[in-house]
Amino acid sequence: MFITVNGVKLYYEKHGSGRPLIMVHCNSMSHKIFRRAVGVLEKRFTVYCPDSRDHGRSEKVGTLHYEDMAEDMFRFIEALGIEKPVFYGFSDGGIIGLILAYEHPDLLSALIVSGASLNPGSTKDLPMKFFKFWSHFDRSDKMKIMMREPDITDEMLEGITVPAFVTAGEKDVIKLSHTQHIAEKISGAQLRIFEKEGHSGYIMNSTKIADYILSVIPE
Repeated sequence: MFITVNGVKLYYEKHGSGRPLIMVHCNSMSHKIFRRAVGVLEKRFTVYCPDSRDHGRSEKVGTLHYEDMAEDMFRFIEALGIEKPVFYGFSDGGIIGLILAYEHPDLLSALIVSGASLNPGSTKDLPMKFFKFWSHFDRSDKMKIMMREPDITDEMLEGITVPAFVTAGEKDVIKLSHTQHIAEKISGAQLRIFEKEGHSGYIMNSTKIADYILSVIPE
């Protein structure tokens, strides 16, 4: 399905029934990475899986900004009349979730983020070198946005008031200290580090993140 919000056409899929859950993917991917997780989650949740602007089947844009992508999600929730959804965001989706929860404190019922960054310095040196190298070949703005954004401050993290759950892999490309900082600054946030996992192995085409969501979000 398609919906136009915030001046951009977004593609999304809707599955299951129950409490609303929105799942937003990482950089350069699409909603498809959640297919296995959705197969588990749709038994308890109404799961909305949008493609972010310039990703998947959503409309292409020239320049990407996380603030715009967060506003897309706000307008998406507003346009569809989704009441108090749980928001799950992986990597870039997690950044979007942090901004969204700060800017709209009464919008969500819970926030779960995996492998989210605070700023370009959150990414370990070797992965960042690869992203910089690949940005010379990628004509889109997907790699470049990670060189300049986000800029999530302590004030923003401290302003998040919904129940929050912060996860990362033990071998994540995001520095552990930054993930811990997110959890420490959001009041009452729970931290889960998945042992022996990298940035995406427990999320993409996996049911592990679904099992985690079911364990922390009540019916």
